Amino acid sequence: MANRLIHAQSLYLRKHGHNPIDWWPWCEEAIAQARQDNKPIFLSIGYSSCHWCTVMEGEAFSDQAVAEIMNRYFLPIKVDREERPDIDHIYIQAVQLMIGQAGWPLNVFLDPYDLAPFYGGTYFPLTPRYGRPGFLELLRAVRQRYDQGKDQVELVKSQILEYLESPGKLPALSTLDKNMLDNGYRKATSILAYQGPGNSFPMIPYAQAVLQSSRRGAPLGTEHPAVQRGINLVLGGIFDHVAGGWHRYTVDPTWTVPHFEKMLYDNGLILEYISNLWSAGIQDDSLRRAVQKTVAWLEREMRSEAGYFYAAQDADNFVHSEDLEPEEGRFYVWAYQELQELLTEPEFQGLTSAFDIEPAGNFEGLIVLQRLQGGALSPVVESALDKLFAHRYGSTPELCSKFPPAVDAQQAKTTHWPGRIPPVTDTKMIVAWNSLMISGLARAAVVFQQPHYGELASRCAEFILQSQWVNGQFYRLNYDGQVAVIAQAEDYALWIKALLDLHQMAVGLTGAMNAEFWLTKVKEFQANFDEQYWSSASQGYYATAMGASGDLLVRERPCEDNAIPSANGVALTNLVRLSLLTGDLTYLERAERGLQAFGQILKEAPQSCPSLVTALDAWFYPIQVKAQPEILAQIASHFFPTTVLQSATDIPGVALVCQGLTCQEPATSLAMALEQLARYQS
Repeated sequence: MANRLIHAQSLYLRKHGHNPIDWWPWCEEAIAQARQDNKPIFLSIGYSSCHWCTVMEGEAFSDQAVAEIMNRYFLPIKVDREERPDIDHIYIQAVQLMIGQAGWPLNVFLDPYDLAPFYGGTYFPLTPRYGRPGFLELLRAVRQRYDQGKDQVELVKSQILEYLESPGKLPALSTLDKNMLDNGYRKATSILAYQGPGNSFPMIPYAQAVLQSSRRGAPLGTEHPAVQRGINLVLGGIFDHVAGGWHRYTVDPTWTVPHFEKMLYDNGLILEYISNLWSAGIQDDSLRRAVQKTVAWLEREMRSEAGYFYAAQDADNFVHSEDLEPEEGRFYVWAYQELQELLTEPEFQGLTSAFDIEPAGNFEGLIVLQRLQGGALSPVVESALDKLFAHRYGSTPELCSKFPPAVDAQQAKTTHWPGRIPPVTDTKMIVAWNSLMISGLARAAVVFQQPHYGELASRCAEFILQSQWVNGQFYRLNYDGQVAVIAQAEDYALWIKALLDLHQMAVGLTGAMNAEFWLTKVKEFQANFDEQYWSSASQGYYATAMGASGDLLVRERPCEDNAIPSANGVALTNLVRLSLLTGDLTYLERAERGLQAFGQILKEAPQSCPSLVTALDAWFYPIQVKAQPEILAQIASHFFPTTVLQSATDIPGVALVCQGLTCQEPATSLAMALEQLARYQS
C-alpha cells in the first residue's frame, strides 16, 4: 500500500512511497498533526544516492513491526536533504553535538511543539548489530523518554538550542588583520595534510584554501598538501578511470575503495580545483586526462537535453535484472579473471603495470582500478580501458556519446541495457550544484583553452536564467520543467559566483563573447540576494529568504564549510570581485562588514571555515588587471586567485595591474604584467 510520498517530486522521497510507515513530507500540516496528537516527530533525512539510506529503507523502514510502532507513537517525516539543506544543516549539527558524529541517513526525534531535537543518530539497523541498538527497541525507549523523562528531554533541548543560537550571538570584530589570514591558512594546511586512518574525502574548500595560500610561500612541489590532494584525486580509486567522474569519498586512507555514488557538487568542485592546480604549474598529464574524461562523462550521462546537469548517480546497481536488491559498486569494479578474458595479453600486462591489480582484488574479491603513478597512459593501456568501457556500456567511447539515465530502480531492472545495468540517476536540477559545475567548466575552459567546455557552462547558465526565475522568485530545484523550493543562500551565492566565473571566462577564453551580459546578470541577482537574505542587524547572509523561515528551529547564517563551501564564504568573495569589476565600493564595504561579523569565528576557529579564510584573502589582496585583449588568455591561464580581469584597449602599455585603489606602472609586456601580479599576490 502506498503512502503520501508516492507522488513526491523527489526521487529520494518516492523511494519510500511503498513503506508501511505513514510518512509525511515536511510541511505545516504534518507539524500541526503531530501537535494535535501529542506525538514526537521522527525526522529522517537522506538523499537518493546514499548507500546507507538505501539500506535503512530496505530494512527498518520496510518492516511491518517497525511501522506499527512508528505510526502509533510518532509522526514520521521524511526530508530530502538536497531539497532542504536548511533543515538538514540544523539537525545534523544537533546530532553531531549529541553523539559526536553525524551523517546520512540522519534520524532525529523532535518535540512537536518547538521542533527542538532531543535524541538522534544516523543508521539504525533493524536488529542490534555494529554496536548499535535495534530500531524497534530504540523507538520504544525514545517514546518512553518523551513521556516519562520530561526533565531530561528539556535539558537536552535547551543545550542544543543554546548551541545552535550561539553563532548569531558572537560580537563582530572591529578590525581584521593578516594574522587571522595566516592562522587560517595554517589550520587548513594541517587539516589537509593529516593522514590518519579511516575515510578519505576530497575536502575541496580546504584544498582550495591551501592552494591559494601557496602563492605566498615556497614553490609547489609534489609533497605539498595541495598537490598531493590533487594527485590522490586523479590517481586514486575515487576517480572512475574507465569513464570519468569522481565518486564521493573512499572508505580507506589510501584513496583506493570508494563509496561509489557520484555527486554533481563533488565533480564541479574537483573540476575547478584540478584546473586551478594545473594553472598553478602542476601540469601532469593525469590531471588533464581526468578533466577530459569527466567532461565526457558529464555530457554522456549527466546532461539533460535542456542543458542542465543531473544531481547524482547511485552507489548501487543491479547485477542481474531479477535481483531483489542492488549491490554497491558493481557497475564499476572488475574480477581478475574478467580482465584477463576481456583484454589481450599485451593490454592486460599494460593495465597491470599502470594500475594496482592483484588476483585477490581490493574490494570484496573484486578490483577497483587505482593508478600506480602519474603521467600519460600508454596507447595500449588506453586501449584496454576503452575495452572495459565497451563491456560496461555496450559500446565504445567514440560511439557512446549519450547514455540515457535509469531514472528509478524499476527502469534500471526492466530496460534492456547493452552492457551492465547502470546505477539509478537522480535527474533533478539543483541550482547550487549546477552552479558549481558551471564554475568548474568555465575555469577548465580557460585553463585548457577548450571553448567546448565553456559552451556547456554557458548553456547550463542559460537554462537557469530562463527557467528558475518565476513570478519574482528564484527557485532552487527543477523537476522536468517544474520549479520547486525557493532558492536558499547557497543557491544565490554559488550562482552569482558561477556568473562571475562566466564573465571571467568570456574575458579570458580566446574567441569568447558576452562578458558584459554575465556581469549585468551578476548585479541583478546580487541586488535581490542582498534584499532578501542580508541580515541588517547581524550582518552576513541568512540561509533562507525573508518569509521562508517560519518552519525552522533557528534562522542560521551559514559560515562553516562542509563538502560544499559555505554560502557566506562564497558570497563575501563575490562581493569583493564585484566591487573590482564595477568600481562600486559599496560591495567592498558590505564584504568588510560580513567578514567583521564572522571575525570571532575566523579568529578562534578558522579550521571550520576555510572559504571565509579565502574571502578574507580576497579582501586583503583585491587585484584588478585591465589588459589588451590579445594577452588576456595568457594571464587568465595562470593561478591568480584574488584577481579579476577586464579587457581594455584604452590603456598605456599592454596591461594595468592594480591592488585595491593603487596601480603599478603600466606593463609594457606580458612578462612584466605577470611579474607585477606575482609581487602583488604576496
